[in-house]
Amino acid sequence: MVEVNLDFVEGLTLKERADLVSGKDFWFTAKVPGFDPMMMSDGPSGLRKQDVDSDTNDVNQSVKAVCFPSSALTASSFDDQMLYQLGHHLGIAANAEHLGLLLGPGVNIKRSPLAGRNFEYFSEDPLLAGRMATAYVKGVQEQGVGVSVKHFATNNRENQRFTSSSNVDERSLREIYLSQFERIVKEAHPATIMCSYNRLNGTLNSQNQRLLTDILRNEWGFDGFVMSDWGAVADHVAAIKAGLDLEMPGKGPQSTDEIVQAVKEGRLQESTLNRSVLRILRSVKKWGKKVNKSEPYDKDEQHDFARQMADDSIVLLKNEDQLLPLQKGQSVAMIGQLAEKPRFEGGGSSHVNAYHVVTPLAAAPTGTKYAAGYSLTKEELDQKEAAKALQIAKQADRVVYFAGFPESMETEGVDKTTISLPAAQNALLKQVVKVNPHVIVVLENGSVVEMPWAEEVPAIVETYLAGEAVGESTWDVLTGKVNPSGKLSESFPIRLQDNPTYGTFGVDHDNEDYREGIFVGYRYYDLHQIPVRFPFGHGLSYTNFTYSNLNVTENSDDVTVQFEVQNTGEIAGKEVAQVYVANHASRVVMPPKELRDFAKVNLKPGQSEEVKLTLPRRAFAYYNAQQEQWEADNGRYEIMVGSSSRDIRLTKDFNLTIGVNPIGKITDDSYIGDVWKDQDPKVQKALHESGLYQVIKPMMEDKKWVVISANMPLRSLTASGVDEKVHQKFMKLLK
Repeated sequence: MVEVNLDFVEGLTLKERADLVSGKDFWFTAKVPGFDPMMMSDGPSGLRKQDVDSDTNDVNQSVKAVCFPSSALTASSFDDQMLYQLGHHLGIAANAEHLGLLLGPGVNIKRSPLAGRNFEYFSEDPLLAGRMATAYVKGVQEQGVGVSVKHFATNNRENQRFTSSSNVDERSLREIYLSQFERIVKEAHPATIMCSYNRLNGTLNSQNQRLLTDILRNEWGFDGFVMSDWGAVADHVAAIKAGLDLEMPGKGPQSTDEIVQAVKEGRLQESTLNRSVLRILRSVKKWGKKVNKSEPYDKDEQHDFARQMADDSIVLLKNEDQLLPLQKGQSVAMIGQLAEKPRFEGGGSSHVNAYHVVTPLAAAPTGTKYAAGYSLTKEELDQKEAAKALQIAKQADRVVYFAGFPESMETEGVDKTTISLPAAQNALLKQVVKVNPHVIVVLENGSVVEMPWAEEVPAIVETYLAGEAVGESTWDVLTGKVNPSGKLSESFPIRLQDNPTYGTFGVDHDNEDYREGIFVGYRYYDLHQIPVRFPFGHGLSYTNFTYSNLNVTENSDDVTVQFEVQNTGEIAGKEVAQVYVANHASRVVMPPKELRDFAKVNLKPGQSEEVKLTLPRRAFAYYNAQQEQWEADNGRYEIMVGSSSRDIRLTKDFNLTIGVNPIGKITDDSYIGDVWKDQDPKVQKALHESGLYQVIKPMMEDKKWVVISANMPLRSLTASGVDEKVHQKFMKLLK
């Protein structure tokens, strides 16, 4: 086995080294003496390994593989262990296909519901996205296959994605758009990071040294290699200097020649090139495999797992009068072409040549009547088809109406213009409800949907893109074989206009300005007290859960939160208990609450379980951009425990003391009221020894003037008749 070190790298020819920093044949690293090419494949939700004997990249030429549910659905499980098992299954499949790298998961934040690739991402919340992805990465890599976490960073729009600049302030960048990447790097140690196409604050990410080197490597300690998204490199030499290691897919001889020429002309130091080569070769040695013909693995078992994942992730949004689960003996009409031709995966690079698709029509219970009603390819209703649907609806005890976006509306490379369902689907649903009010809407979609009919239908089930077992898992939930336990990983607004990015998203051809700052998703809706259709974290069950006995304990370096959850219903079920923190201590703008932990518990009827969670100091911190650090301030916080972001069951106030003084360093601009309340022993000592305490005490105790006095800076004391010597002595004692 070749030892990969700097001596070995320097022993390669300049051309060989230049070859290695460019991809070959679209899916491979270059071959050099001692190292075979390493193959990679798309695969966030299932392998899209191309047939190496084919000269096309058509998805239909990729190998057959199990299509697992999309990340939009799996995040709704709120189940780290299940995401780990997904990674485990993907790793098994990738090994059988002799793949070195799996390109995924995608972890970008769902900032706007119009973003065309939201189906491929986990959440609007960075904690949830980070937790799900960390488990996924560990599961894949423990099978000996590396991953490429994407798309780094602020890739929150598809239109003009190659050139547009995501303009975001530092605090929002750290708290919302980078923190999930930070967690994954520090906890899961991914083999590679894939940089995104876009610019960040004006600098192309493939050439962004601050992002790729200063933050990713120097701050977070990333030790893998950085690869580009396909075609993201505009200036190969500048990219390598900034910290990019592998250009994908490469431009053939041109990519090699431009690097060789840059070294010869002194525009690229050999040491910089060698650094990237060393990183790539270390990864090829660790993760690379001989590319042979596919080996058999148990696809039927993987299909069963895909079904289980969907079962545990599907979200019951509404269930008035316990319309669900369906009961034996009830006649059921199934309406909607999506039952026959389901949306079960996204379009673009995540598309899988599915092993065994089971449609809702194929999985429907015996005796279920079906009518397409509408066409996925036509905007207008065919009245004859609509009439057939209405006829079976009239005769049924229950109607299951399948609705959702066609694939053309949700695919990589283009953003949406609406979150409304196609007009034909809405029109037919309105007619169906008139002839039979017992309607259950089943949604098949990659992201948020407007539901103007939500008040008119008693039951709504969100399946997102449920993978190839879509039919089986949908009926598992509808019939009660499975008790739904999914929770929304994104907020569903009532209207597109309610979203914080409305009117600005995608409007500027060259710039995407993140004007909402940290107020993304539920943070925004809660701040402005805007009603939503369904809140973040929402999901119903066929049973009921109660919460009790909340206790909060501060430890030397963290905070323990304990509470009990009990299943008070009549059937077994799973509940996702969510812990939110409200920061009332820091002297900066904060969201009303932020998700800081969660746990999924499985309880039999009547069973209780004590949940014990540990919140690290970071759970109470915000990013102080001026100090360039995370800051947890001492003071009052509120712990909120609930079943969703707007279904809080337990609350408790407590004072954090393991952080820092939120008042910070006292200067002449510090306010008298803050100095008076500052409990720092050094401040208190200086107040008394300088005599300033005796001076401001009457001001703070005068009920008539205390508000005005408290709102004066120390430098104004002299103008109020205070001896300047007292003021200066106080400031000197603080040094």
